Order: sequence, then structure tokens, then C-alpha cells
Amino acid sequence: MNKVSVSTTLQAAGNFAGRTCIIVNPNAGMEETDRLLRKLGGAFAARGAAFDLITTEYAGHATEIAREAAQLGYRAVCIVGGDGTLAEAATGVAGTTVPIAIIPRGTANQVARNLNIPVAFEAAVDVAVFGRATPIDMGRINGRSFALVAGAGFDAAIMASATRELKERWGFAAYIYAAVKEALTVAPARFHITADGREFDVSAVTVMIANVGELFTSYLPLRFPLSPKPLSSWNDGLFDVVIVAPKKLPDWASVLWNATAHRFGGTDQLIHLQAREVTIAADPPVPVQIDGDPAGTTPITAVAVEKAARILLPNV
Repeated sequence: MNKVSVSTTLQAAGNFAGRTCIIVNPNAGMEETDRLLRKLGGAFAARGAAFDLITTEYAGHATEIAREAAQLGYRAVCIVGGDGTLAEAATGVAGTTVPIAIIPRGTANQVARNLNIPVAFEAAVDVAVFGRATPIDMGRINGRSFALVAGAGFDAAIMASATRELKERWGFAAYIYAAVKEALTVAPARFHITADGREFDVSAVTVMIANVGELFTSYLPLRFPLSPKPLSSWNDGLFDVVIVAPKKLPDWASVLWNATAHRFGGTDQLIHLQAREVTIAADPPVPVQIDGDPAGTTPITAVAVEKAARILLPNV
């Protein structure tokens, strides 16, 4: 498919203000695309909600679609995909008041889980149509927005190992397999971290810059906090920087236990700090991921942008 504008790809509806631009990532999840499109159309029509549907065709397409949809004045941009699709759409609507709705269809759906957006299809559509627009913070790296977390080191290696083929075949189990595989060979790197002008040198396996407060598992009722106050982390204007530095393989159990128990102090194996601007460098350079997508290698600089996007959340 050639790169054509949203205005020529979507229906020429005329009054965009009352319509929802639905962006579908056909590579997210394990559902057949044509069936999903029919289900979406039926669900929005049943709620009397006008909409236009478009599927992404290449990396960055969701950003282009969302940007033009915002310029055309759509009521909302609704992403049907995972955290990576959300990050692309958020980049497109940055600087506008057009809210984003989320119908989770990714492998992990971490942002939706942090914001209490239902994973169940019909309930998620209800939020997309009737939800309340709520400002949330976003991170920014080289003009690219992220809603979840950017990481350097071990977590980025996991994302690279959990290939699309594995995720399509195994779902969330692909991340478990990748984590075990990488943990067996991971070696610490020497990180230099600058956080709001404060400089740190530390030997660690990974450094994460988190915009939201927790990571969830799909198979077990477990969650791993990235912040001592995870419920408010997405609207406090600050990143939570988590430095993971186990000395040897058995130390991973202690790191995970302390994180689950919200114990981030008193140990040099799990370090937490907050900042608005963070630079991560490493020697040797290590891989980087942004909201689950591989994004080159260090160094990177991330800036927290307070209330940078509006997300449709459940009415309470």
C-alpha cells in the first residue's frame, strides 16, 4: 500500500467532530483481522457511535493516521493494538486536545492495565465511546512519545528476543521465554545516568525510565511495581527511574521480591529515583526499547511531559 493521507483513506464523512478514528494494528494479538474489523464495526454501530476504520501498514503509520485525524477534528482516536501502537498514536496527537481511546489487543497491554481500562472487548468499547478524557503524562525521546517505559539493557534484550513470530505463537509466554533466556547470559554494564542534573555511575543489568507504575503478568495475579506510589505515577509529572543491579543469578529472586513488596530502598540491587529529564549512557553501549519496541542503543535522553495526552478512562 502506498503512503496515502488519512483524508483519502478514511471515509469522507464531512463532520469529523462526532466521529471516532479507529486505528487497528493487524499484527497485534492473535485475532484474524477481517473478523476483528467486523466485530469493531458492529460494536460501535450498536452504541450509535460514528466511526472510521483504518489498519496500519508499516512502522510509524499509526503516528501519521493519528496526526491527520487530530488535524481533521475527530472526536477521538481509538487504537486497537498494544502499547507500541498507543505510543505511535500518542506521538501523532501530541499538542492537541484530541483524546486517545484504547481497545487492548496487544500481547501485554501494560498501559491499559495501569489505567484500569478493561481488557474485555465490549467493556473496552464502552470506555472508547462513553469514557471520560483524562490528562496523563508522557515521555519523549527524540520526538517520539511513550506512555509505558523506556529501558536500556536487560529489558531491551528481552523485547528483542520476544520476536513477533514468538508472540504470535505463544502470546505472553514469549516474554517469559525471552526473560529466562536472557537472564542466563546477562552481564552487567557500566551505566552513567544523569537525572535532573544529578550524575550517577553504577554497574547494573538494566535501567528503566517508567511513566506508569507497574508491570503486570498475564498468567498470574502478580504485578511488579516500578514506583513506590504506582497509582499516581502516570500523572505526577515525573519519571520513576529503576536501576536493577543483581550481582549474580540468585539475586534476581531478591530483586523481584523487593519490587513486589514496594521496597526500593536499603539495597544497591534495586535503586529508585525520580526526575523530569534522564540521560542514560553505558559502556559498552546496550540495547534500548521504547514501549516494547527495539530502539537502537544507548545513549538516550528522555523528558517527562506533564499532561501531554488525554486518555479515555472508565467513568467512576
